[in-house]
Amino acid sequence: MTAASLAVTPIGGGITNLNYRVQVGGDAYVVRIPGQGTAHLGIDRAREHACTAAAHASGVAPGVAAFLKEDGVLITQFVRGRGLAEEEMRRPEMVRRVAQALRRYHGGPAFPGIFSPFRTVREYLATAAPRGAPLPERFDWMLGQADRLEAALGGSGALRPCHNDLLLGNFLDDDERLWIVDWEYAAMGDVFFDLGNFSAHHRLSDPLERTLLDAYFAHVTAGMMARLKLMKIISDLREAMWAMVQVAISALDYDFRAYGRMHFDRYAAALGDPRLPGWLAEVAAPSSRGA
Repeated sequence: MTAASLAVTPIGGGITNLNYRVQVGGDAYVVRIPGQGTAHLGIDRAREHACTAAAHASGVAPGVAAFLKEDGVLITQFVRGRGLAEEEMRRPEMVRRVAQALRRYHGGPAFPGIFSPFRTVREYLATAAPRGAPLPERFDWMLGQADRLEAALGGSGALRPCHNDLLLGNFLDDDERLWIVDWEYAAMGDVFFDLGNFSAHHRLSDPLERTLLDAYFAHVTAGMMARLKLMKIISDLREAMWAMVQVAISALDYDFRAYGRMHFDRYAAALGDPRLPGWLAEVAAPSSRGA
């Protein structure tokens, strides 16, 4: 290999790790170098490697080229797709494509590990609070409401392979298939968290949430919709607490305080939705778990 055959280009947009596109002759790869202290975010690099490989077997993730276990560096094949705009993700046809992509890996090879958004919130609190993270004044109330949601949901039922971080930047479209990248938080979990997390990140309207569930399930009940709604609510608290950990540990130039405030505000606003008591009642029905 000559120096002329190797080209390295930074990939921007990430707020946890350093990512590079590496061109080696006619082959292209993405090299992910873990950010500072990412174990505090609940990231296990060996688990990420295994989940990425399993998701690739389901046809939704890039292939793994190498994993440097000692340094936690993951090297994957470069996907020649394009990033998507926010408005695209809120088109019914795209929401249906996302539902089908989720179904593929939810029904694919098992992932190592187990993910719970409620447990994650508590773990993030144990990391962030002693380090002086700027929790909101009403945080005790917010945490109590999370306990209320967890009790109503009554456990996750059957665990399936889940991504758990379905924000906009983790989707690529090559015009034939949707690719999903960044499997850092992947583990076995509740498919309704993936559905609610996707809805939260993309601010789906009620009709689009119905489109999502219609495309995912053969038959949709009020209980299923309620379960998505509650998972969408806790998704914002998980995201806010993730930001509080980042405030404490990250060396990246990003305003994690503002990011956290936005998600705390969204969480509190959702808890004020007059439909919440109805959703809490609906999730008690066995049909709410659906998958």
